[in-house]
Amino acid sequence: MLGSFLELSVWTRDIAASVAFYEALGLEHARVGETWPHRYGVLTDGRLFLGLHEYEFDSPSVTFVRPGIAEAVARLADAGVEPAFAKTGADEFHEAGFADPAGQMVTLLEARTFSPPWREAPPRSCCGYFAEYRYPAADPVAVTSFWERLGPVVDRDADPPRIVAGGITLAPRQGLAAPELVFHAPDPVAVREDLQLRGFSPTPGAGGALRLRSPEGLDLRIEPAPDDG
Repeated sequence: MLGSFLELSVWTRDIAASVAFYEALGLEHARVGETWPHRYGVLTDGRLFLGLHEYEFDSPSVTFVRPGIAEAVARLADAGVEPAFAKTGADEFHEAGFADPAGQMVTLLEARTFSPPWREAPPRSCCGYFAEYRYPAADPVAVTSFWERLGPVVDRDADPPRIVAGGITLAPRQGLAAPELVFHAPDPVAVREDLQLRGFSPTPGAGGALRLRSPEGLDLRIEPAPDDG
């Protein structure tokens, strides 16, 4: 019903500052099209795709590509989901959006707005391996049940459960102050030293994590990689 993950769309008041921030972390540019009239850029590490929009909207938004937006809106309505907006006019780029029970905005677009960079080996940020997009939810069980109705897979073996949605892992969490981009790093000490060499000042967080704040106000959390052995 939702299609494939495109990007985490973020409103930035200063796209040049946001681009410089993510470039310094090692993310690379994707080639964007001319879909949007506002300034727009996409930075990626091969797993995370951040769409930076110099345009005010309900941000961040988890954005998917889903051809046939009118049909998607109808199917969402059948599932009891009321769209926050829907643009399906003959002269419009078709898109629609809705919020999950935690208030997280979700956007559906009729077509891609950028092309991923082609490389034999994906770019690697100095933050480590992008793991998930984590966001506040008073009732994570209600949120995961909502997403499950729309097609994504819910990993109920995880604690708390996570949502695997078309190429991105979503983690609604109780007690979280703001949304976070979560990375896993095998050696956080080396990551901290690398960040400092790049001009960043990471702050310590719970559980040995490191934290950064992007120019648009998005939190980045770098956690020790879990021991799978």
